[in-house]
Amino acid sequence: MFFDPLQAGPGDNWLQTRQGRRLYVLQEKLILDLVSPVAGESVLDVGCGSGNYLRLFERKKCLLTGMDPSQAALEAARRKLGASCELVLGNAADIPFSDNEFDMVTVMGGLQGSANPQRALAEAIRVSRNRVFVGFFNRHSLAGTEQAMRKFFGFSAASEARFFSIGEMQRLIRKTMSGAQIQWGSVMCLPGPAHALLPSLEDLFPMRKNPLGAFVGMVFAVNYTYRTVQHPVLNSFKLKARERSAAPEAVRDMLREGKS
Repeated sequence: MFFDPLQAGPGDNWLQTRQGRRLYVLQEKLILDLVSPVAGESVLDVGCGSGNYLRLFERKKCLLTGMDPSQAALEAARRKLGASCELVLGNAADIPFSDNEFDMVTVMGGLQGSANPQRALAEAIRVSRNRVFVGFFNRHSLAGTEQAMRKFFGFSAASEARFFSIGEMQRLIRKTMSGAQIQWGSVMCLPGPAHALLPSLEDLFPMRKNPLGAFVGMVFAVNYTYRTVQHPVLNSFKLKARERSAAPEAVRDMLREGKS
């Protein structure tokens, strides 16, 4: 696994630095601004790592579920979250939950290492009944080239973590769910020397639609048409054929391929 400072726990070296703490605070503001979580909403964090994002939603009194392919990461998340969160071992390309099970799905760590990011997005859309939040590292940020960004954020040279451009991610989302209305913003993270000289400069940059941010968040509503009966009391519910046929073809076809 690669070291991801944005998923690191509060005891890790990255968040012991002033710059690391500052980045995390800015990122929290961006997520809350875009997602607007409501108490009682169910949240699935795909690629939850050691659980920092889940702690953010815990403070908003959401119902928490985290999924990660690393057992060690889940154990770290359990130490932080205790019994307040359901934690599941799983892969972003094959989420082990039923259709429309969560009000909100967040995909951050799950995209960075995914061999098939469109499949991961399709799965996030499938299990959401309201909205999906995607977070990723910006290939074209003010912090420099992708190589410089990798070094800046602490990724190893051998890391396969993927960086995206803003336009690339927008196209990927719309290819996966046609007609998606995307809201987005980014977090500025200046290189070390610039941050040391002007630590408050990042505050001068707007978060909404800033193309130069190092970390970008995008949120879009899910106009779902899948309906999986979740409880026996709902067994009498019948899905109309016209609703079923309206499912986004890109998502439906990818799900079929995954089961073939």
